[in-house]
Amino acid sequence: MPMPLVALSFPVIDPVAVTIGPFAIRWYALAYVAGLLGGWFYAKRLAASARLWEPLRQPKPLDIDDLIVWVALGVVLGGRIGYVLFYNLSAYLAQPLEIFAVWRGGMSFHGGFAGAALAIMLFSRSRGLNALAMLDLASVVAPLGLFFGRLANFINGELWGRPAPDFPYAVVFPHAGPLPRHPSQLYEAFGEGLVLFVIMAFAVNRLGFRRPGLLGGIFVLGYAIARIVCEFFREPDEQLGFLFGSSIQALSGGITMGMLLSVPMAILGLAIIWIAARGYTRPAAAAEPA
Repeated sequence: MPMPLVALSFPVIDPVAVTIGPFAIRWYALAYVAGLLGGWFYAKRLAASARLWEPLRQPKPLDIDDLIVWVALGVVLGGRIGYVLFYNLSAYLAQPLEIFAVWRGGMSFHGGFAGAALAIMLFSRSRGLNALAMLDLASVVAPLGLFFGRLANFINGELWGRPAPDFPYAVVFPHAGPLPRHPSQLYEAFGEGLVLFVIMAFAVNRLGFRRPGLLGGIFVLGYAIARIVCEFFREPDEQLGFLFGSSIQALSGGITMGMLLSVPMAILGLAIIWIAARGYTRPAAAAEPA
């Protein structure tokens, strides 16, 4: 494979951000913290705006404080379980104790998404809040976590892109061999993070939470589209490779597990948007008069 005229060397960034005695704080952990704290701050601002919630019950500041704990647990547990089930089940069955070694990496967004959604629904039921509206709130702030998480993937030199010999800004990653590759982590930070954040900020300002589920559907559809596009530049997981054989790969450029899991997300997002836009999810007391 020909080498490009210009290939960027991977920046030398220590994955450990801070060391305090025997304890090491990694950039990956800080990314989760930044995403959760940024989402918490933004969610509190949105929850404080009565204009966005009328006529639904508005969550209290304490509700948001407690919700962030539930979401954090849902993301971590769901992300880990999703990775074990969909990406490396045979290896974890051979060494089941490795399932608990989360510090070694291995998180699935789709699993984290499902875990967070379940946590939000259970929390909303316990507080008497509209579960779909609270999912909408989480959908508006979620791109912040995605942005910081993908930046951490780049710093760790993991989840790198496919070989790109003709791309002038390809990066030679330290553990991916000598070939320059797409910095797909940065593509995902841009598409799944920044672009989706702007879309959701615009949508919540225009639509509010008055049609429960509508914002969540927009987020699910938007993420699925961004993920499928970025997967064309991302190297598939080594233990899985491309799915469905070489003939499909030749026609499509390669189907990956990330693409496969995103297709039902896109269908679900479209279905939720269709249902919510017609007012079917609005509580009877909040329905507009005929």
